[in-house]
Amino acid sequence: MNSIRIGFLAAFAAMAQSPNTPKAAPAGTMNPSRMEFVKITPGEFMMGCVPADKDCLEDEVPRHKVRLTRGFEIGKYEVTQAQWEAVMGPHSNPSQTMGPNNPVDSVNKAEIYAFLDKMNARNDGFKYRLPTEAEWEYAARAGTPDPPRAFLGEYAWFADNSDDESHPVGLKRPNAWGLYDVLGNVREWVEDRAAYYDYEPVPEVSVDPKGPQRSRFGGGGGGRTDGGPRPPKGIDSKGRLLINGGGAEGLPVFRGGGWDNFAPYLRLSSRYYYYGTDLKVSDIGFRVVREAP
Repeated sequence: MNSIRIGFLAAFAAMAQSPNTPKAAPAGTMNPSRMEFVKITPGEFMMGCVPADKDCLEDEVPRHKVRLTRGFEIGKYEVTQAQWEAVMGPHSNPSQTMGPNNPVDSVNKAEIYAFLDKMNARNDGFKYRLPTEAEWEYAARAGTPDPPRAFLGEYAWFADNSDDESHPVGLKRPNAWGLYDVLGNVREWVEDRAAYYDYEPVPEVSVDPKGPQRSRFGGGGGGRTDGGPRPPKGIDSKGRLLINGGGAEGLPVFRGGGWDNFAPYLRLSSRYYYYGTDLKVSDIGFRVVREAP
């Protein structure tokens, strides 16, 4: 097993040094207010925690096959403060770590929806929205495994190297599809709300999945819908704590880890959820999806 791991790390290191591997964008080459997108083609992937991951949590399993039937484009970078002000107007920047190329932070879901409404009002031929949780993980994985811990600092700003603040986007290496900062810098809002993956029976292939919709049990923890006895308050039918608090709205989900998270929490299957949709903190921002209507 050790020889396999050493060989994998050596191969990954060689790949990281390959001239064909996408490199970090040189500082200062971005147009601060121009939003760039990467085209993501339809496909299938295995969503959730890989079996060998010892940091796997119960909300990351079961690992399951997901099929996305429609392509989409997703932001090459997290939305920056310059892009926020270009859409929302001067002096609208709510961020705590200031900088035009730093990701915007301290925005709640209602403010993000207002931002997206303004983008959609431009009628430029695209629809702008947040990614679903499945879309986010598909794009972030890019058909590759998590970066080995030894090389995480090449791809992410996190607790070990961030100096407790966000940094300009695009300074670290991108993933295989050319997306920057999918791990680290700021965690990213997605459209879905929290639930265990098996809050309802997991199909052989989950097609274009979205998080749970409203239900009388809140949809977040697999509450019974077959007329049988309800589980105790706050506990689902499998004996697990409800991860959406049992409310009708449910808790929002963030992905990707942030500048203040340690390495075990910067994994492509890691999920974050707490408080509500009005949460505004300095380690959470977002990335935009656009698609043809």
